[in-house]
Amino acid sequence: MPCSPFGLFISTRQSMRIALITNTPPPYRLPIFSRLAALPGVVFHVVFCTRREPNRAWDLPAMEFPHHFLRERFFTVGDRYVHDNPDVVPLLLRLKPEVIITDGFNPTHLYAFVVARLTGSAHVAMTDGTLRSEQTLSMTHRCVRRLVFRGTRAFIAASEGGQALFRSYGVKPEACFFSWLCVDNPRFRPNAPASPPTSAPVHDFIFCGRFEPAKDPLFALAVARETALRLRRKTRLLFVGAGSLDELLRTQASRETHHVDTRFHGFALQAELPGLYQSARVFLFPTHGDVWGVVANEACAAGLPVIVTPDAGVAGDLVLDEVNGYVRPRDITAWAACSERLLTDNALWHSCSAQSLRRATQYNFDSAAQGILDACRFALGIPIKSTMTPQPVASSEKSP
Repeated sequence: MPCSPFGLFISTRQSMRIALITNTPPPYRLPIFSRLAALPGVVFHVVFCTRREPNRAWDLPAMEFPHHFLRERFFTVGDRYVHDNPDVVPLLLRLKPEVIITDGFNPTHLYAFVVARLTGSAHVAMTDGTLRSEQTLSMTHRCVRRLVFRGTRAFIAASEGGQALFRSYGVKPEACFFSWLCVDNPRFRPNAPASPPTSAPVHDFIFCGRFEPAKDPLFALAVARETALRLRRKTRLLFVGAGSLDELLRTQASRETHHVDTRFHGFALQAELPGLYQSARVFLFPTHGDVWGVVANEACAAGLPVIVTPDAGVAGDLVLDEVNGYVRPRDITAWAACSERLLTDNALWHSCSAQSLRRATQYNFDSAAQGILDACRFALGIPIKSTMTPQPVASSEKSP
């Protein structure tokens, strides 16, 4: 079987027409889409419901693949944007894809699913969600998923938790594939040509993300304070991001100046991120709920140990407890104890750092694209051979 310039195995079939329906352009998926569109024998189109959701300030790379923006139509439910774009129907009828991939259950995704059923196109369900993240779904939401999954030929998950979610609906393992969420690992690697050179880290901690209650930046500040008390010195904390908690966070940080030296960088462009991560020693990720958490990919690719809650998809997948960091519930004392170990035990820190670098390399754009390609081939009944890029596997190896 031939191999693409990206290292992906491709089919010798004459052509494969694929359309993927997604909400908005995500920077961590665009390089994957470019790889798929560049494959010989693959006609790959991405259909976006909107150019940008109001709560996103992503710095997007060029979209080097065929793509279409639907007429923007959405409404809000809490902090979620629900897309309703009926014009996806005539677009799909014009594109005539053999495979239709949907990565959600908004009305727009459901319209695309109906088109697949009516035209005989193979439907592939793709999710970043996990069994844990969907525990609170209503009966209506679960029924919709069961209905869709019964008419789906292949399934793509972004994590082990996503695979567990599919299994909970009775999906057979052989129909499930992985397409990991990932970043440009070489760009974040310490001393990489694309990464500004840094001296010894100047911050003990970094928090990178939106300043919103669900991300809990105030918890990160509390951990830095408790760690300072344990170390009997000031700790240094770097906040990267912005959000509704900005003013409150700055006010609270001003009250902790005796214990925590806090720096606010603000929103960071993609080019700035490698140097910012490398300026710190430990990444704090106290999320209340992330289906994955691409910021952890960035931190691991920069060689940082990660402390994360069990409420992120990366927990137990990319980030293994006591291997390249710690997975702990949101308890300030427990997080401070882990932080103290990492900041005082150089052998431990270097071991976790090396493990983060090693694990991050396994989550890459080629393997993520291969997972999508293999799922589409499976949905069309095309034989699948082994991929070139090995899939990440859990490790039982513990840090010293």
